[in-house]
Amino acid sequence: MSEYQYYEFLAVDRPLEDRQIDDLRRLSTRAHITPTSFVNTYEWVDFRGNPCALMENYFDAFLYLANWGTHRLMLRLPPRLLDLKTAQQYCVGEAASVWAEGDQVILDLVSEDEQGDWEDSGEGWLASIIPLRAELGSGDLRALYFSWLLSAQAGELEDEAVEPRVPLGLATLTAPLQSLADFCVSMKTCSRLRLWPASSQESNATRRRIWRSGSRAFRW
Repeated sequence: MSEYQYYEFLAVDRPLEDRQIDDLRRLSTRAHITPTSFVNTYEWVDFRGNPCALMENYFDAFLYLANWGTHRLMLRLPPRLLDLKTAQQYCVGEAASVWAEGDQVILDLVSEDEQGDWEDSGEGWLASIIPLRAELGSGDLRALYFSWLLSAQAGELEDEAVEPRVPLGLATLTAPLQSLADFCVSMKTCSRLRLWPASSQESNATRRRIWRSGSRAFRW
C-alpha cells in the first residue's frame, strides 16, 4: 500500500498577506494555497514545512492524517478565549499538549492508530471540526477533556494522576465534538464517554473508577 499524507491549514481570524502566501509557495509548488488555506497531499515525499511554526505565525487550525494511523489536530486561539493555565490542566502528555506563542495559545492533539489501515482521505475533516474552535472560545471545555482522554488512550497517565474537572454535556456531543472524537479518539474511549453522567453531582470517586478501570483499554 502506498503512503498517503494529508495536510490542511486554515486561517480563520484574518487572511494571509501576499508575502505569507509567497513564503508558503516556497514550501510547496503543488499545494492549493489561498488567502485562508493551505492544502496538500504527499505520497512519496514529506512536507518540508514545520506545522508548529506555521501555526505560530500563519494559521489558526491544522489537520494532518496519514494512512498508517497518525492523526493530528492543532487549534490556535487568543488567550482571552483559551486560558493557558486551564488548558494545561487537561493537556498533560505528548498526545495532548498546549503552549503559548506571542499573543496566541496553541492546542496540539495527536493520536496513533497502531492498526493503521485508515481508508478515508483527509478532505472534509477539518471543515467538520473547525467550529470546535468557537466552542472552546465560548468556554466549552469538553474538547479539553477529550484532550485529557487522548493522554489516557496513549497510556501517558500515571496511576496517581489527578483527573481534571469533568465538564457537563459529555453525554450529548455537538457535531464538531463528535467529529473530534471520530478523528482522534478510539471507539473504546468514546464508548466509555457514555458512562459519564450529564450531571455534575456524580462523585469524583465514581468517575475515577470509570476511567481508571478502562485506562489501558483507551489505547488504540
